[in-house]
Amino acid sequence: MEQSAQHDASSQCCERVSVTAQARQVIDQLRTQHGQLLFHQSGGCCDGSSPMCFSVADFKPGSRDILLGKIHGCPFYMDADQFEYWQNSHLTIDVTDGRGSSFSLEIPLGVRFIVISRLFSDAELPKLQPIELTTPS
Repeated sequence: MEQSAQHDASSQCCERVSVTAQARQVIDQLRTQHGQLLFHQSGGCCDGSSPMCFSVADFKPGSRDILLGKIHGCPFYMDADQFEYWQNSHLTIDVTDGRGSSFSLEIPLGVRFIVISRLFSDAELPKLQPIELTTPS
């Protein structure tokens, strides 16, 4: 029975993005203040390459944005050009002290979201969660 459970776990999809416990706490605090949230990573200059958190009412993903998955119930989008650089990496969203210079919702709290990345293993690559292109509404 134990071998069967191990086999089932190894055939599951690998998530492309995850979140730390500390970042979950900040997301909970922001969700209480702002309602439903989403994350976007554009790849622009300065803080544009950092993950940014927005209210779903204040940000509409574009036709070239890719849905990588969800973190703590929040969709996580990435610009398609940026995804070309990150497609073989697992992203962990964390939080650190210090203010960024973006419009992300956590900035007034004196913290900012950051990405910790690692390359997927050869075993993980064929099991990656499929990506979804955003369709404009």
